[in-house]
Amino acid sequence: MSLVTYRPRRSGMPSLFNDDFVRTFFGPEAQWPTAPNSKFVPAVNVEESDEAYRLHFAVPGRKKEDLKVNVEANVLTVSYQEQKDQEQQTGKVHLREFARKSFSRSFQLPETVNAEQIQAAYTDGILTISLPKHPVAAAQARAITIA
Repeated sequence: MSLVTYRPRRSGMPSLFNDDFVRTFFGPEAQWPTAPNSKFVPAVNVEESDEAYRLHFAVPGRKKEDLKVNVEANVLTVSYQEQKDQEQQTGKVHLREFARKSFSRSFQLPETVNAEQIQAAYTDGILTISLPKHPVAAAQARAITIA
């Protein structure tokens, strides 16, 4: 499965201090901290076994009814649309860091995935998507006659 890492450019950051600069000094996985008003992109782990691929999305605080998983034209899209809370505030809020921002992530599925049997489950803030592979037909050995 070919996956391309998406690293959005953060506005307002000096050009000298880009992600490559940060990784040079702090290691290959280091990134600039995300600003509170930036776009949310959930972390994803991808596993592969002989039978299937499994994607694990870290999306805590969401309801499974609000998460959408679609497959169209061999592209898997996982999205969440932010729902505005209609709660009444009785006190004065001094700091608000909790956010349920909208997101959408798409993955090009390899030819080996059986799109008809994709399954998803949401448990403890982790969305797990199972992408079963087509059974691989054993290659038949045969002699080729030269004409």
